[in-house]
Amino acid sequence: MLYGRGIEQDQIRRMLMRAGDGASCALVIHGEAGIGKTALMEYAAGLAGPGRVLRTVGIESETELAFGGLHQLLWPVSGHLDRLPPPQAAALNAAFGLSGESVRDRFSLGTAVLTALSQAAGGGPLLCLIDDSQWLDRASLDALTFAARRLHTEGVVMLFAVRDGVPGGQITGLPQLLLEGLDSAAVDAFLGDRVATLSPYAREQIIEQAQGNPLALLELPAALTAEQRAGQLNPVSLPAGLSSPSSRIQETFQEQIRRLPDPTRAMLLVAAADDSGDLDLVLRASTRFGATLEDLEPAERATLVLLTERTLSFRHPLVRSATYQDAALARRLAAHRALADALEGEPGHAQHADRRAWHLAAATTGTDEAVAAEMVGVAQRAGGRQGTASASASYERAAQLTADSAGRARLLAAAAFTSAEAGQFHRTAALTDRINALALDQGMLADFARVRAIVELDRGSPGQAARILLECADRLGRSADLAAVLTEAVQTAQSSGDRRLMADVAARLPDSPEYAMARAMTGPLDAVRDTVGHSQAVDGEAGFAERVLSGTYSQLFADHRTALDVADACVRDCRAQDMVGWLHTALHLLAEVQLSLGLYEEARTAATEGLAVAEQFGRRHRETYLRATLATLAALQGEQERCAGLSTAALDYADAHGIELAATHAHRALGLLALGLGHAANALTHLETARSRVGHPALAAFLLPDLVEAAIRAGQRERATEPAALLAQWAQAARQPAALALSHRCQALTGPDNQAEQHFTDALHLHDEGTTQPFERARTELLYGEWLRRERRRTDARSRLRTALETFETLDAQPWATRARTELQASGETLDPDSRPNALLSRLSPQEREVVRLAATGATNRQIATQLFLSPRTVGHHLYRAFPKLGITTRTELPPLLGQDR
Repeated sequence: MLYGRGIEQDQIRRMLMRAGDGASCALVIHGEAGIGKTALMEYAAGLAGPGRVLRTVGIESETELAFGGLHQLLWPVSGHLDRLPPPQAAALNAAFGLSGESVRDRFSLGTAVLTALSQAAGGGPLLCLIDDSQWLDRASLDALTFAARRLHTEGVVMLFAVRDGVPGGQITGLPQLLLEGLDSAAVDAFLGDRVATLSPYAREQIIEQAQGNPLALLELPAALTAEQRAGQLNPVSLPAGLSSPSSRIQETFQEQIRRLPDPTRAMLLVAAADDSGDLDLVLRASTRFGATLEDLEPAERATLVLLTERTLSFRHPLVRSATYQDAALARRLAAHRALADALEGEPGHAQHADRRAWHLAAATTGTDEAVAAEMVGVAQRAGGRQGTASASASYERAAQLTADSAGRARLLAAAAFTSAEAGQFHRTAALTDRINALALDQGMLADFARVRAIVELDRGSPGQAARILLECADRLGRSADLAAVLTEAVQTAQSSGDRRLMADVAARLPDSPEYAMARAMTGPLDAVRDTVGHSQAVDGEAGFAERVLSGTYSQLFADHRTALDVADACVRDCRAQDMVGWLHTALHLLAEVQLSLGLYEEARTAATEGLAVAEQFGRRHRETYLRATLATLAALQGEQERCAGLSTAALDYADAHGIELAATHAHRALGLLALGLGHAANALTHLETARSRVGHPALAAFLLPDLVEAAIRAGQRERATEPAALLAQWAQAARQPAALALSHRCQALTGPDNQAEQHFTDALHLHDEGTTQPFERARTELLYGEWLRRERRRTDARSRLRTALETFETLDAQPWATRARTELQASGETLDPDSRPNALLSRLSPQEREVVRLAATGATNRQIATQLFLSPRTVGHHLYRAFPKLGITTRTELPPLLGQDR
């Protein structure tokens, strides 16, 4: 029976009831040890019923064993794995070590977990209990939280129990339930007759010390002697002061353990040192201490452990930690050595190589090159299964075990790299502080600088990250690693918006063809002419940073088609080669290019996935950019609250960390929204602020057309002159039709009136000649139509405005469509609002629109689910809700509705 948890029980009961109707949800239950997290989970399991519960428990000794927790959870439903889409089944088989392959895509793995849970749910609710999540291995926790964040209509409830105060144990992005101490009424009910033999003073002391912790209320009385129960209590026998209830509970367990016979304590120590729950392993390892199965009886009678024919489990995690911490160091080392020996002799011991290596490492107090080599093997295997956090810990332990200073530096550097890949940036920073850079060769030195820069990007500022890279470049000289370092220095300096810093980067760029793009992006615009043919020079054999720089260059100078090819290839290679650390960057580039090309749904998909990846790995710097991209998409389509929320979030972080380029994009989104809504003065303020945040003209060029138009509409022509001139300079340097078209449009707005029409017509010809940019072409048509109407050429104006309106409606750019519609009506045309192509689609939610768009291409529910990181059941739910809104009954009616060919 649970006391004082009625509200929490009601919440769990409602979650399971909703799951019975097909709704999914997740909850993180957190609090101190003994507060009742596990008891709530047992309550939930009782409600769900037999056969409807999957469980896994985090085990402190297995924290570094990648995917152990996930394997424990899904093993009961492993029969469903063959029904998964092949890439997802392959990902799970690889994670569980069943195929010998490595996990190449974390997101296929996360989606596989989601799909497996959806299938396991079947027609009824499924409860997943993840207890002691703070000790779950990071790879498992990442996969499970990935799935939990994407639950919709699978009928799955996921409950995570997390002990507060354990470093790295927090789970973000999911609803939280904090369990606090019981109130006085619940404490009285809980104690009942349990303390009937205590003196009033002892009872008061127990209640005061327990602070409402149920386990403390249960265990503290049991630890008292007869004299103490009668009231002879003192601060030594019952610790007071600043110690926490958890530590006091642990001390009571230690008192119980100390009363046990030595062989029993030896067996408990072996079990605590491994805690795999394998009774046979504990028995074989315990023979070294002369202990046998019968020696477990005293611990079983004291209910410290629970035994079955095959398993041994501790009644509470604090029993385990009390057992281990109360043992002398020599006994702990001996327990680990015994376990390593037992695992070596176990049939199929190769499967247990990682656990054996960890026990050997735990049994070693000094340096041991052989054990260090085994730990390197553990790290390499963990990395291959995408267990980057486990790999990092293994490399760090290997570094501690080696006596070679240069080897130690290399291993610590490897630990830092893999921890950065795992998104553990606090840990990465601590590791880099311990590395002796003087012991690194030039290749490792370059990698070391790059990982330091990554940490600085996500914890500090891009300006400082660029300076770290420049310091490294000065030490590398003409090394082959110089290109990668300077390439990343270009990108981080650009992010800072600091023109002086960009000049410092430019000054270090060698005068050779491979640095032509970097010079163009940090030096004067005239340098762009030296980079003709750059896209042929940067191919799949180049370093990934150089390829991203190539795509960024093409995007900055309006060669959008080349940029799209580069971005597409980068994303494909990230997925194929498991370069998760670059995926969010590649997706951001892809989204920006698709945005420029008017591929709004594709851009939204890429940016949303990129943001999910960045959040998964704690890449706050890239999150900021991706939010600005999504804010721009929201601005174009008139989603005012979404645009404001995303822009504000981006600006808050960008302003705090000096990410000026991201701030520029966020202000531009707000300016574009205001411009579309007809708030020219507000738009001008945001756009001029955006322009002021970056020093290099190439970085500001994308917003200059908006700034010119806002100034003209606000009646501030003089504030449009200089941006129009700078835009013309950029367009001449880029020599791309798309850039020249924008320049001519702005010259039509700012130049002599008798030249306006020629500039408008030149702009339209260039739009048609260059890469298709439907939104920009429609804006030119709109501005041209408005000019024609002012010239009283209403017939000509209506033709232009009609074309603009059709494009804006196709793109779902509602504010701009409204402007075009208003102008058309002012020119004398009558419009039927129900004739809009996107009128029906506008009734759908963004997620429904994306599902419908993919379904119209012929994609199956499983294919859609894989692409959008949903479960097939959720995809079906979205289609079920969308069809009535669209007035259709089958998916075969979707292609004509969306103007697509199957």
